[in-house]
Amino acid sequence: MPLAVYVVGLGIFTQGTSEFMLSGLLPGMADDLGVSIPDAGLLISAFAVGMVVGAPLLAVATLRWPRRTALVSLQSAFVAAHVVGALAPGYAVLFVTRVVGALAYAGYWGVAVATAVALVPADAKARAVAVVAGGLTLATIVGVPAGTLLGQVSDWRAAFWAVAAATAVSAVCTLLAVPGGRDESERPSVGAELRAMARPQLWLSYAVTAFAFGAVIVTFSYLAALLTEVTGVPEGWVPAVLALFGVGGMAGIVIGGRTGQTRPLGTLGAGLGALAVFSALLALTAHVTAVVITLVFLLGLAGYVTNPALQSRVFALAPGAPTLVGATNTAAFNVGNTVAPLLGGLAIDAGHGYASVAWVGAALAAAGAAGVLWAAALRRGERKRPPGRAPRTAGAARGTARAEV
Repeated sequence: MPLAVYVVGLGIFTQGTSEFMLSGLLPGMADDLGVSIPDAGLLISAFAVGMVVGAPLLAVATLRWPRRTALVSLQSAFVAAHVVGALAPGYAVLFVTRVVGALAYAGYWGVAVATAVALVPADAKARAVAVVAGGLTLATIVGVPAGTLLGQVSDWRAAFWAVAAATAVSAVCTLLAVPGGRDESERPSVGAELRAMARPQLWLSYAVTAFAFGAVIVTFSYLAALLTEVTGVPEGWVPAVLALFGVGGMAGIVIGGRTGQTRPLGTLGAGLGALAVFSALLALTAHVTAVVITLVFLLGLAGYVTNPALQSRVFALAPGAPTLVGATNTAAFNVGNTVAPLLGGLAIDAGHGYASVAWVGAALAAAGAAGVLWAAALRRGERKRPPGRAPRTAGAARGTARAEV
């Protein structure tokens, strides 16, 4: 695997830490800024909305840029947003910096994945995506707990400074490791990329992405409360259990990276089916500590085993839109990240308790699995259809065929 792939994964790690670390910093931020905790929580929503909007917007804006230039520029904007955020005199300024930072991070995601898949042969694309996506999983295991600890030892502003510094280091690594310029055969065009995205299978894949990540994040969002309020896990043990979820997620990324390229639909179906079952079991056994801890690991495994297939399959479905297709998939992830916790909150507010969020996760995973079955049916129909116009390049046709086995 080229060093540049690991470097863009490092960029995801440093920026992804900021995406999730606010959950452990909210009380201190609320006290310092003079707002309620729910108002401080809106900073998380602002970041998620910025990700949804920013991914396709920044992909189009940087489409003709050399990828190294786009990556470093977006990282620089992210660093600037966090420096201003760390110095923010009040809530309003910090809110704006969260949106700006999310826009830059979303754009980086789309360009990072496109860069990774462009640097490796067709049979290694899913593994390259797994390395990049693994940066976010590593952020949940290492970066988020470290940011929370730093916020407790110092204050929330110190965590923002740390993210800005780490991202600046990753930007320097990008300058040194990622190739500059573009291949002479690449002639990016917004119109061409939009036309390449017209395939119905692609948009079905985006829906599956939203359902799949929503099924994971809805349970994870309320997992700490479920562990302490329902399962009875001591508060001091919660970080270790959450880290176990991250370890399961990392294992899932590794497994999915190996199976997602050759059997994407099989990987997605198995992962989402397992996620639905494990989520339902969590809802049913939420009072049994040993079972819950085991299921936390399995939820991370099943939830993230689908990630490489979700990321790499869209490139096979629309090889003519290597930047926009990945950016829109990032937006789909964040639709799930935004809507699913809202659904979980509604279930809790309706009086069904914290365990009910696992039922929401099971339902979302089942919907995603149904989408995979639909995709498989569409693929079978395409194979039975009389052959039409040949693909533009034999390489693209072979890559698509391999990715849809």
